[in-house]
Amino acid sequence: MHIEPLEAPVPGPDLDALCGLLCACVCGGASIGFVEPLGSAEAQAYWKDVEAEARKASRLVLVAREGPGLPIIGSAQLAFVSKPNGRHRAEVQKVLVLPSERRRGIASLLMRAVESEASGRGVRLLHLDTSEGRSGAREFYEALGYAYVGGIPGFALDPGGSPAKNAIYYKTLP
Repeated sequence: MHIEPLEAPVPGPDLDALCGLLCACVCGGASIGFVEPLGSAEAQAYWKDVEAEARKASRLVLVAREGPGLPIIGSAQLAFVSKPNGRHRAEVQKVLVLPSERRRGIASLLMRAVESEASGRGVRLLHLDTSEGRSGAREFYEALGYAYVGGIPGFALDPGGSPAKNAIYYKTLP
């Protein structure tokens, strides 16, 4: 498996792959900030916004491929805090793996790469949230050593449009 930072500007085939990845995950029930149906125009607008943040170095996007130059099958993001009192922390966002590629350890590899990149940039505290329900990934993050700190009822709509409680996690990096 090959994990690499997403280059900007995002080449057309990579943008198409990222849009397909996002749509497939939402369609598969992932609670990642979108509701069904997620159209290609909305997915493309999302990735264009992410690309703009990556260019400003306020966000890092890592992608997973079977090998260099092959199609994207997963991604994870790290959103950096620009405020002087928060530069030691970052938020892990949108850990995505194509449903057809799950259970192969790709998300774990992406998370290890996120943690390594964060450490290399002086980030010592990571935080994230996921859904409490079936569309969340509580067991996954707990297995990676993230500590659960609570959740807020009705925090976000699940992909089907129902309010769902989130689960908030953090991890202190060495």
